[in-house]
Amino acid sequence: MRSIRRPVLAAAALTAVMALTATGCGPEGDNAGANPSQSAAQDTTGGGDFKIPQEIQDKLKEHGVDLDKWKNGEWKNWDRDKWLREAGEFINPIIKDFWDKDKIDKVKPPQDPSKPEDISEDQGKTDPEPAAVPAQAVKTPYTSTAPGVGLLLFSTPKGESRCSATVVKDPAHPGKSNLVWTAAHCVHAGKNGGWYRNMMFVPNFNKTGGSAGQLKNKPFEDRVPSGKWWADDMATSQQWIKDGGAVPGVPMAPYDYALMHVKPEQSTGGKSLEEMAGGAYKVDFNAPAMAKIPSLTAQGYPAEPPFDGAAQQQCTDKPTRLSMDAKKPTMYRIGCTMTGGSSGGPWFVKGADGKPVLVSNMSMGPRPARWSAGPHLGPEAKSLFDNMSKKWASKQ
Repeated sequence: MRSIRRPVLAAAALTAVMALTATGCGPEGDNAGANPSQSAAQDTTGGGDFKIPQEIQDKLKEHGVDLDKWKNGEWKNWDRDKWLREAGEFINPIIKDFWDKDKIDKVKPPQDPSKPEDISEDQGKTDPEPAAVPAQAVKTPYTSTAPGVGLLLFSTPKGESRCSATVVKDPAHPGKSNLVWTAAHCVHAGKNGGWYRNMMFVPNFNKTGGSAGQLKNKPFEDRVPSGKWWADDMATSQQWIKDGGAVPGVPMAPYDYALMHVKPEQSTGGKSLEEMAGGAYKVDFNAPAMAKIPSLTAQGYPAEPPFDGAAQQQCTDKPTRLSMDAKKPTMYRIGCTMTGGSSGGPWFVKGADGKPVLVSNMSMGPRPARWSAGPHLGPEAKSLFDNMSKKWASKQ
């Protein structure tokens, strides 16, 4: 199965999962991320314009992390005693310009070592496998057609990796959200690892589309039209932290979702991610039964052949059911040929007002790509979301 993350991360998540991420896996951990406060001290990661909250500095010191050493390569230390995995241990100091033009261009999805097996043959299968739906290029510019959908970059023990992610609305900050939704296997390695590092989100990446070859001749601003945003808080499901990750990770796919809070690498004059990206999407944690959903659209940046990761793609199909385990939530499944790199990308349905509403995210699928599956966002996901929103309600 392919993990829909891009380079190595896929392997950590689900054997057959399209890890549309790029590289990485980790130990064990918990749910929410660090709890940054607004009191701050000088940022020693080279960010200049930024200050790392004192609470984060204290947390780093508590785990034996020296900020100067972190900037100079200590983040590459993936020893189990240095690889934080618990819910409240996520740390992600900004290393200014770490994700420069060359590095962004070279990041590939993780190479999933799994065999091209089809999990639809596994126990718990419900509806028949859907017919493959060829992915289509999303219309440009993304700042107008898909504002807030973007590229997620991060570091893993096996190298830099990539996924897709989306800006979601924050009820605590109407019109000014700094929250981003993605897949769990794009941020945490599961039971054998911890949180990935150098986590950065690029909304509306390569806003005018085109191939990787064409991208080389475009100004860097086209790659990052809405800025570069670093995660400073992270949450994923306890189920993923406890049992997700490398094979057998597929059984945890129903809990393969994550939420992060972000801050900009460069000053935005006080503008939020939602304002800079040009949009954000409501998350529906009580979507109707799949039989009542006429169509569902998945979007993301697939980076494995025949795609090259430069342009945003989408698949639209009527969702069917995929049950990994009778005791776990049933997943959405659609026909789709998007490959690794699309992991974490949004799955939308039309709301009552005709606007897209997020009901799931890209999680897994077979190799070669014929269909994709995403988790149903129920009470566990809502609790994770509500806790993050409340934590940042008096901050931003």
